Amino acid sequence: MVGGAAMYPTKTIVQNAVNSKDHTTLVAAIKAAGLVDTLNSAGPFTVFAPTNAAFAKLPAGTVETLVKPENKAQLTSILTYHVVTGRLTAGQIQAMAAKHGGTATLTTVQGEKLQVKKGSGYWWVIDAKGGKAKITIANVMQSNGVIHVIDSVLMP
Repeated sequence: MVGGAAMYPTKTIVQNAVNSKDHTTLVAAIKAAGLVDTLNSAGPFTVFAPTNAAFAKLPAGTVETLVKPENKAQLTSILTYHVVTGRLTAGQIQAMAAKHGGTATLTTVQGEKLQVKKGSGYWWVIDAKGGKAKITIANVMQSNGVIHVIDSVLMP
């Protein structure tokens, strides 16, 4: 269950996300960026999915500005920064971190790196600017990948 909706492993990332009341902003952004077909494709993808509350932490007007057609490239860059090629479960990320001094470094579809490490009892995703997002729900399996729900928006 994510956002009050069942997540079905037989459905794609987008097919499941549209049913989560906690991810309406993310789904709207995916549509505005033209990424629906990509995230419905075979993948597989690992998506660090910010909740509506995560988007609400951004400065006032940020989301409204990003979804405007003239800002599609910037929006696409931010969204693809939350996506890694391959189906990486929490256990696989943990194993990667264990092999590399406690930090897993992942290359995003956008091209830049994210770091994932454990701290204060949680797994954290750290962006290029040092911003941190806590993984609040891990291993939401999809037909074309896996979603890890996070509590902040990552910025490239």
